[in-house]
Amino acid sequence: MSKHMDNAYPGSNILVVTLTNEESKRVEAQTDGETLKEAMDVLRNMFGAHIPTAIDIVVPRWWNNRFQRGSYSNYPIYGNHQLVRNLKAPVGRVFFTGEHTNEKFNGYVHGGYFSGIDTCKALLEEMRKEGKGGESQDLLLLDPLIALRVTEADDVSGLHKCDIPRRELFLGSTKHGLPEAIL
Repeated sequence: MSKHMDNAYPGSNILVVTLTNEESKRVEAQTDGETLKEAMDVLRNMFGAHIPTAIDIVVPRWWNNRFQRGSYSNYPIYGNHQLVRNLKAPVGRVFFTGEHTNEKFNGYVHGGYFSGIDTCKALLEEMRKEGKGGESQDLLLLDPLIALRVTEADDVSGLHKCDIPRRELFLGSTKHGLPEAIL
């Protein structure tokens, strides 16, 4: 898949390859150098020996990442909004969140972030409803944090193209004096 990204990386030409199942596990076990050589062999077989060698390669190792285990969501073309609403609908007191429950940015990290904020708001609303009959209605509201180790002066590649409010990209102490998020 070709990614022409002049808006993010002027003049760049990026190729993206998606591997699944056993092939993705095989490639994850290789070094980046071995994967680059293999990819260049395939490209030269397709387009001829004259094509230039890629200057860099990024190989995500999602299968070996204990927090991902090789998955992200990808809804079918014929999917509809009700599908996402059904996936994120709470079951009793259990709420669901994650990139797969964000209609606009499913499959992306910032989709998971936005989904977490939405779910937190829904959860707090339910807690308020339940608390109306109790002694205390005061709740500790936490500012949402995203764990990036950068300052506002740093340029976060690509994130400025998303509609994430800039203040939410950077860590700092909250109005409640809570420490920074640490992963």
